[in-house]
Amino acid sequence: MRSSLTSRYAGLSVGAATGAIALVSLFILLVWFGTLDMRHLLRSDEGRYAEIAREMFTTGDWVTIRYHELKYFEKPPFHLWVTSLAYTLFGVGDWQARLCVALSGMLGLGVSMLAAARWFGTRAALLTGLVLVSAPMWNVSGHFNSLDMTLSGAMACVLAFMLLAQHPEATPAARRNWMLACWAAMGVAILVKGLVGLALPGLVLVVYTLVTRDFGLWRRLHLLAGIAVMLLVTVPWFWLVSERNPEFLRFFFIHEHWQRYTSNVHQRQGAIWFFVPLLLAGFLPWLGLAPQMWQAVRERVGVARGTSPRPFQPALLAALWAVAIFVFFSLSGSKLPGYIVPIFPALALLAGVALDTVTERAWRWQVSAMIALGVVGLLACPFVAMLDKPSTPNVVYREFSLWIGIAFAVMLAGALLARRLLRTRGVFPSVVVYALAMFVCCTVGLRGHEAMGRPSSGVDLVPAITAVLAPDMPLYSVGMLDHTLPFYLRRTTILVEHPDELEFGVGQEPQKWIPTMDGFIARWQDGQRAVAIMLPETYNALAARGVPMHKIAGDRRRVAVANFALPGQGPQAQSQGQ
Repeated sequence: MRSSLTSRYAGLSVGAATGAIALVSLFILLVWFGTLDMRHLLRSDEGRYAEIAREMFTTGDWVTIRYHELKYFEKPPFHLWVTSLAYTLFGVGDWQARLCVALSGMLGLGVSMLAAARWFGTRAALLTGLVLVSAPMWNVSGHFNSLDMTLSGAMACVLAFMLLAQHPEATPAARRNWMLACWAAMGVAILVKGLVGLALPGLVLVVYTLVTRDFGLWRRLHLLAGIAVMLLVTVPWFWLVSERNPEFLRFFFIHEHWQRYTSNVHQRQGAIWFFVPLLLAGFLPWLGLAPQMWQAVRERVGVARGTSPRPFQPALLAALWAVAIFVFFSLSGSKLPGYIVPIFPALALLAGVALDTVTERAWRWQVSAMIALGVVGLLACPFVAMLDKPSTPNVVYREFSLWIGIAFAVMLAGALLARRLLRTRGVFPSVVVYALAMFVCCTVGLRGHEAMGRPSSGVDLVPAITAVLAPDMPLYSVGMLDHTLPFYLRRTTILVEHPDELEFGVGQEPQKWIPTMDGFIARWQDGQRAVAIMLPETYNALAARGVPMHKIAGDRRRVAVANFALPGQGPQAQSQGQ
């Protein structure tokens, strides 16, 4: 049963605070979407998917995915379709490239609140939304252009629609419609990242039925109609891309699914505890609720007693969703931080239920912990400002430490205000202020990374390069694959010697790249004007071989050169003299 020791304000009427809720919601939406353009794209995911979508938008081919004009079949196209549509509507740019993940994050938050409201009440739904939007992992993923948040938004729909369909008061028609929506969401998840969109919900459902022995649940899934809906969503693109590219099926299903999970073919291996620190950091503001979250599962919160021998248990399903997906990826041979983002809506739902009945004493411990963390973070900032590395100069660390200091100051001020409100107004107002402070803290910290992200993106080289690079000139990427600069130049490159992740693409269309450095040097000196991007060490090695190069611009990651004299340069101003 629920605790009787809840705060005197735990039962605060939501209806009486409609205006405040509207203002908080508006603030969150403005910050969430208004900060999409506050950073330049990072390598490799952000630049890669922004550029692939740009090429899709430019060529009009929404079936065969290409990266630098080479076939790229590692992922399905849904995320790229949405981004290309954003380019069509709003032009090509940073915030347009991130719009898909931002929308996915808000969609996941909205459907999670909808499911929480149905099972646990309106206040629990509001708390669920506050937890999710202020969870650092969800916030960062919602502002980072990769497939992980798009998949997580679709997976949040799968979980939420399943919960809505299984509510005991749902009519047969409502149950059918919610389940068909659930199957459609699985189809979208497949179009985002492949069969994982079906495998993960299937795994959770199998584990749930084994734990509860509620095998009758399978009869309520509308399997035949649902599978038909899922196939209707997924089959058209798979059929079209296979018709146009017979090599697609084997690469996509064998290499990108089986080999990716069972081996370290992509060199993304990690220890079995790889995701543990990411989980702790990603849910840091709400870790103190873990005992209450577990209690909600044990007490089967939301279950109507006596309705059936084996009633549906929403809290248990949410817990198993988080645990099963976490274990699945922990056992995988391929690990990246974003893989566990789909577990956070389930954790937020459980945390929202826990917050709905949390005691003042328990909540005070959580707030006090964040006060302590804020103090420690502020004390650490001067040490960050003293760091200096060859790859990252001290001036960058000083700028970064300033933003991190502001972020920790927001955390500390918000936690102190939340503690004060706890004494004067009770738990609910304290939670709202605390969640908003954690949300802003994470947003400010993310903005601080621009100190490192802007130099890494290469955007500062763009004016100098575009002043030289004519539309008819080849642009070579020598010994490297730059994931961000080509997007800002709005140009594809011709790879030289190092195919990187485009090994499959150059194997399919070998005429579109130059496999050797000698071949590049011969092409470079054939009389056609061209520009090349390369690592500084490659530039030095070619200069030592006497290759004629006129330096356009450079930074710590790359050098841009031309094979002709630049305005204001004499013929002697080549690589040897620079």
